Amino acid sequence: MNTENARVQMRKGVLELCVLRVVQKGEAYTSDLSQALKKADILVVEGTLYPLLTRLKNAGWLEYRWEESKAGPPRKYYTLTSSGEELLATLDKEWNQFVNAVNALSQS
Repeated sequence: MNTENARVQMRKGVLELCVLRVVQKGEAYTSDLSQALKKADILVVEGTLYPLLTRLKNAGWLEYRWEESKAGPPRKYYTLTSSGEELLATLDKEWNQFVNAVNALSQS
């Protein structure tokens, strides 16, 4: 088994949860999200992040506002919507149940 491929697939599976957790902490610009994910060793390329943010926004879980930048084009700053908060709570619960189930296998 290619462990690197397995690791990549696991990261992809939880990326949505991770992005929502970062945005829950406060308004975030794409580079803020990217840096937080890299710091947590969940490396993603911006080409992966932009479609995910668009999908989350179109689903009504994120919203954004534009802010002019002194050094370049305007920036989108993302925040969670109330339905995004609800989704995050559900995903957190599901994640914890999943981790507990996986950990239980090694304790049996």
